[in-house]
Order: sequence, then structure tokens, then C-alpha cells
Amino acid sequence: MLSDYYRSLIREVPDFPKPGILFYDITTLLKDPKAFSAIADDLTAYYRDQGIHKVVGIESRGFIFGGILAQRLKAGFIPVRKPGKLPADIFEVHYSLEYGSNTLTIHRDAISNGERVLVVDDLLATGGTAAATVSLVQQLGGTIVGLDFLVELKELKGREKLVGHAVHSSIIYP
Repeated sequence: MLSDYYRSLIREVPDFPKPGILFYDITTLLKDPKAFSAIADDLTAYYRDQGIHKVVGIESRGFIFGGILAQRLKAGFIPVRKPGKLPADIFEVHYSLEYGSNTLTIHRDAISNGERVLVVDDLLATGGTAAATVSLVQQLGGTIVGLDFLVELKELKGREKLVGHAVHSSIIYP
């Protein structure tokens, strides 16, 4: 199974960025050209016939596969960024994390009403960042086609914040 192969390429780093956190480092997968290409091919095939107009990549690792998918699906690419990174008029959303709060921004003219949007990030953990991004897309009138994650940490129940949306993860940790 390909997901087992992909999982074998991900480095697990204990106590990063703080004690008690197990960090899943995808850079060890990304440096493998065969695996990187295979995941891009899998995702392209998965979304090819879904009529996607825009792919939204969440800062920063969501830009990696988001950019590839946008190009391959002949869709536009939209970055969702942290505050102070986008130069024009923005929408922003504030959201809670397990250990604080954060803010995400998107350009007001990034998505037109009714456009079909795929949201991409590297990791689904508690779902807060993804849910905030869904909110931004919906504020602009976009229709969420799906949310895609390279890695999902199932025990953190991030899908519960994304009910009503199609969620796809290439690698799921229990």
C-alpha cells in the first residue's frame, strides 16, 4: 500500500517544537523524488474530474502540494497567509488553537462567488486552521469541493471541525 511507503519516509521528531509533541517531518518524504512525484500523481488523479477552479494552500507547507495541484488541475492558486504577508485588501479570521490563538488572511479578490475550491495543507491535527480557512473561502463566496492533507493525526479528531466537507488524507496516523 502506497500510504505505508509514504509513512516510512516521514521522520518522527520527538519533543519538537516543544516537549511532549511528536513532530512529523515531511521534508524526508519530499526529498525522495519518486515518492514526491507519486503523491502528486495520486492527488492529481483523485481531483482531476472535480471541476476545481482554485486551489487554496495554507501557509506554508500547504503551498507545496497546493501549487503542484493548481498547475496540474489548470486551476488558480491562492495562498492563505499569516497576518502582514499579503499586500492588498484582505479578509481575516481569528481562531483558537490548543495552546493559544492565531489569524489567517486571504486577498478579498482571490475567489469569485461560486468558484469551486480545494483547500490543501500538509497536516490535519485539531482542524482549527483548516476550519478557519474554510471560513475565509466561504466569506468570499467560494464552494468547498474538498480539503486535502498529506498527513492526518486521527486521534486529534480534526475531521470533527470539518463536518459536511469531503476530507482526503494520504497518510493517516492513529
